[in-house]
Amino acid sequence: QVQLVESGGGSVQAGGSLRVSCAASGFRVSSICMGWFRQAPGKEREGVVGIRSDGIPSYADSVKGRFTISRDSAKNTVYLEMNSLKPEDTAMYYCAAHLTCSVGSVPIALSDTAWGQGTQVTVSS
Repeated sequence: QVQLVESGGGSVQAGGSLRVSCAASGFRVSSICMGWFRQAPGKEREGVVGIRSDGIPSYADSVKGRFTISRDSAKNTVYLEMNSLKPEDTAMYYCAAHLTCSVGSVPIALSDTAWGQGTQVTVSS
């Protein structure tokens, strides 16, 4: 059974950093495309970053140079390191597995994409 469990969200001032984690079970994180999405109040869910099975990441323009996705195959966990956070980064962040990941594009969810429960990231000015 596929399961994704996020952790590590929280509140931080603008310019600060946070790392969110996504522990996976039921599959290997290195075997498929995984990614992070976010949804701010009143807005649609948007793709932030995806990482292909070959390890190549693709970031949304809004987070390039500030966010870094990584994975630890031994822990079967995907991480999102967020630096230089801005108030507009405030959102619920969701881990997702089984996506369409293309180099240079944000990840795209599929009908059978698996989702975590989300973790809140709040950035104050």
